[in-house]
Amino acid sequence: MQHRIIVLGGGYTGAIAAGRLAKRLRREDVAITLVNAEPDFVERVRMHQLATGQDLRPRPFSEMFAGTGVELRLAKVTGVDVDRKTVAVTNTVTDAGANGADVTAPGSGPEELAYDTLVYALGSGWNSQAVPGAAEHAYEIAGRPGALRLRERLTRLDAGQTVVVVGGGLTGLECATEIAEARPDLHVSVVTGGALGDWLSPKGREHLRKVLGTLGITVHEHTTVTGVEAERVLTADGTAVPAAVTVWTTGFAVHPIAKATSLEVTGTGQIVVDGTMRSVSHPDVYAIGDAAMAMGPGNKPLRMSCASGTPAAWQAADAIAARLTGGKLPNAPIRYFNQCISLGRKEGLIQYVTADDRAVRAVLTGWPAAVYKELVCKGAAWGVANPTLGLPTRRRRVTRQPAAASSAVKASA
Repeated sequence: MQHRIIVLGGGYTGAIAAGRLAKRLRREDVAITLVNAEPDFVERVRMHQLATGQDLRPRPFSEMFAGTGVELRLAKVTGVDVDRKTVAVTNTVTDAGANGADVTAPGSGPEELAYDTLVYALGSGWNSQAVPGAAEHAYEIAGRPGALRLRERLTRLDAGQTVVVVGGGLTGLECATEIAEARPDLHVSVVTGGALGDWLSPKGREHLRKVLGTLGITVHEHTTVTGVEAERVLTADGTAVPAAVTVWTTGFAVHPIAKATSLEVTGTGQIVVDGTMRSVSHPDVYAIGDAAMAMGPGNKPLRMSCASGTPAAWQAADAIAARLTGGKLPNAPIRYFNQCISLGRKEGLIQYVTADDRAVRAVLTGWPAAVYKELVCKGAAWGVANPTLGLPTRRRRVTRQPAAASSAVKASA
């Protein structure tokens, strides 16, 4: 009997894990299924570009996984039963795969998939922070549907109208500068709860202010948003900031499915994992990316980012392969090197950091930083399509089941 590995989510982490597992293990021994609602990979780090009218390169999973043995199930995950080891899905697409890829979507309606090992990579979406009116009136760019909705709205704005970006983190800064560069006829503002770029080094903050000033972006610092209306943003000090469009970028919330299971999760719904990305409560479940609560250097939680998710996907895939084949468990601590911020297409900021993500003095700015960030984005997408860099070409035979193997698998062993 093949060991059934199901990977939930085809973002950066899920796609990398699926491809890396396919390279590590023999097809005769494992059946790897990637479950994703859409047929192509979405470069989430480029949603601010999509929102401003730029077209992104299509990356169909049917091409990325052609010949790998990874089966693509086009479906929406509706539930997970970690005690019965099943995943509930609703199939979303019925078209057959192209270019030799294995794609299954046998019609619409609910279905249940059984697994022996589960890789949970459902990621996160936008977080309204329960601010009144945010869900009803604000736009978001946490995924492609939101970015396309904002894109359509921006095309209908007349010159002189105001766009307010709420949130001064990486996503907010990239969104605000991209809009300001693409639409210099609009008034763009950023509202942030603290000081602008307060996590950056002094040189990084100085460059950030310079670029925003050049682009004509107004910054409202130390400002808390208490409400969003159709034409304005309300703040704690009673100020009303005019906003023809409000873009909400105040952080991410994980998919709620894990919290509805018996998995050990945090208060925010992230799955608690060990150093190999394995659930501390259910050893046959691995969680990677934004869905996982993993500890990094300095015993600090890894932040939600591609920089955390990619090495976590490597770690999980290698750990699963090692446990199935009797190999050596990976022991490569995840650490940070820099934070990459695009500030439009011609400007950027690379803030170098310590292993535990604290800013150091060194930064890279200007067009070299923009080129650097573009290379990082291209490299991340390349890594999804080529997740096996440095791995041996010979797949290893599954020699044993993990300790938490199901009774059915144990009986057949």
